[in-house]
Amino acid sequence: MTLQYKNIVVLTGAGISVASGLPTYRGTGGVWEKHHVETLGSIEGFRREPDKGWKLFGALRPIIQVAAPNAAHLALAQFESSLAPQIRFLVTTQNVDGLHQRAGSRNVAELHGHLMRSRCDAKCGQPALDDDRTYESAVPKCPSCGGLWRPDIVFFGELTDIEATWRTKRALRDVELFIAVGTSGNVEPASNFVRWARDMGARTMLVNAEPTRDDEAFHERLYGKAEVVLPRFLSSLG
Repeated sequence: MTLQYKNIVVLTGAGISVASGLPTYRGTGGVWEKHHVETLGSIEGFRREPDKGWKLFGALRPIIQVAAPNAAHLALAQFESSLAPQIRFLVTTQNVDGLHQRAGSRNVAELHGHLMRSRCDAKCGQPALDDDRTYESAVPKCPSCGGLWRPDIVFFGELTDIEATWRTKRALRDVELFIAVGTSGNVEPASNFVRWARDMGARTMLVNAEPTRDDEAFHERLYGKAEVVLPRFLSSLG
């Protein structure tokens, strides 16, 4: 597919994975409605009470394992595969579920890491490893140094993944079409992406289940379920 846009960036949040059976974090019934965000969502809280942190994040792993990409994930992957070689396309996601890759998306930047990996909190040099264990009975230790073993995700109080952030900022320098899907727009740096895109003269589109406080930053807004609205919008670009 050849489009008028040569550089496209899509930002996704937890809302795109709701139809796959995964909870949001800030929405109604979300993770932070049921758990204290400062206690379990921050790196200080996790280090202080890693047993409680693992009970929360470890319990999400089986849910992610059985989840399947929904129509929104698949539409993005199919759209990417249809593009002409000269068109640059990046999905930059706040999600940690890996559903974009499982749907077939090739260019994905995971700003907040991946929950199905674990790594050493002591940064001893042990690389992050694929890990589906829940650690319900005991807090795990690093196999190399014995330090705290943690999910390979970004907690509050930590910087987003360096490589993913660099790839995203590089793409936003030349972006012509920016689409945000299923995100509250409350978490930095992703909350600033639409403004950067507008500064570059890009067309900006929001696809969300319901209005949020920063919607006016977008040129256009489509409200509804991502798995319904996003495929329709992408097909209209062809």
